[in-house]
Amino acid sequence: MEHYLTNLRELNLASMMLRVVLALIMGGIIGFDREQKHRPAGFRTYMLVALAAASTQILSQYLDLMLDTQWSDAYQIVGRRTDVVRLGARIVSGVGFIGTGTILLTERQEVKGLTTASCLWASACMGLAIGAGFYECMIVGLILLILTMKIFPLIEDNVLAKSRNMNFYVEMDSIENLGNVVNTVKAKDIRIYDVELGKVEQNGASHVKGLFSVKLPKRGPHTEILAKIATLDGVVAIEEI
Repeated sequence: MEHYLTNLRELNLASMMLRVVLALIMGGIIGFDREQKHRPAGFRTYMLVALAAASTQILSQYLDLMLDTQWSDAYQIVGRRTDVVRLGARIVSGVGFIGTGTILLTERQEVKGLTTASCLWASACMGLAIGAGFYECMIVGLILLILTMKIFPLIEDNVLAKSRNMNFYVEMDSIENLGNVVNTVKAKDIRIYDVELGKVEQNGASHVKGLFSVKLPKRGPHTEILAKIATLDGVVAIEEI
């Protein structure tokens, strides 16, 4: 087993083909989850990012090998040492630029796309590991990444649903209805520590929007307070964020 693994770490046709195929598969597995959730970066994007990262790392190894063998004479004449390993560092910064384009700030002051950008960066890093022949890192990283995207969100949602701290977005017909929302919240001994107000145009009508940051008196489900505010006159929409 170790003999085959050693051969696959060397730079040969079989190892290069295995690395690019593994990069495509790994990128596809990560991108499939994002594609199902209709995120900006989907199935093919992750495959291309992982493939590009793996190919760049293979190129780094190839250049280093050629400079020490077939190109060594010319290399000595030039008398200049080139650090070809830095090609991989360019991939990390380049993917960071792509990931920035997936991060958006919605009208509800909610940041979207951070997980997508992080997954792109992780996909590129694992592509570099595959390109370097570090297969163990790719396997462990892929397993942990899948757990992070599939299992941890369930735990996170359960914890946040019963947290004492809560943020909710509400739309009202007019500013006069703001007092009803504030009074309803205070009647339940909920402390308001931040409020952001603004206007939003919807179907030709102008509504008042508010982003409330509150602290509940005790841990419990947030649906009760949301349902109570939703029944108030003038409340158009409400959502926890």
